[in-house]
Amino acid sequence: MPIVPRWVLFSSGCAPVLLIAGWLIAASLEGAGYDPVSQTISVLAAYGAAGFWVMTGAFFALGVCHLLTAWGLRAAAVAGRVALAGGGVASVVVALIPAPSSGGSLRHGSVVLVGFVLLAVWPVLAADGGGGAPWALRPAPAFVATAVMVAGAVWFLIELQGRGAAGVAERVVTAFQSVWPFVAVASCLRHCRGGGGTPG
Repeated sequence: MPIVPRWVLFSSGCAPVLLIAGWLIAASLEGAGYDPVSQTISVLAAYGAAGFWVMTGAFFALGVCHLLTAWGLRAAAVAGRVALAGGGVASVVVALIPAPSSGGSLRHGSVVLVGFVLLAVWPVLAADGGGGAPWALRPAPAFVATAVMVAGAVWFLIELQGRGAAGVAERVVTAFQSVWPFVAVASCLRHCRGGGGTPG
């Protein structure tokens, strides 16, 4: 089993913490004018938003965390690591191309879409069909993780079109996407302790 350095647990664990802290702090700075149930996270990082710098920093930090995790998660298949890294790059680009204060943005929306797709498919692409793979890198759990992310995206689109709880749906799916790399890393390190390999 390829070595998985212990520091990857830190980079993957910081991802959901930074993302969730970012949207909570940015929303508090925005005040009562922002509705986290119906409004998206991108609104918090829009030009002119009170918490612009907080949410932008959170997107950037999330991307860096994903890049570091992809680099260190050597137990995963290369295709999955590349997809995770691509999701990290997309998050950094989202920070560099924020949504406008009003209306939509094709550039911003396109980057968000690419990032979502990459982060949704990376568990399946990272899976190892061998019987000795860590739990999170086995085909069945990886497929379930991807399926949950896709289902979350469908929910988000339905809520967005119906002007419903789009903010809630987006937060659920993005939180899950940010947590799964940590689950994969923890699974690899536990596998190593069980005799499947030696962490570095």
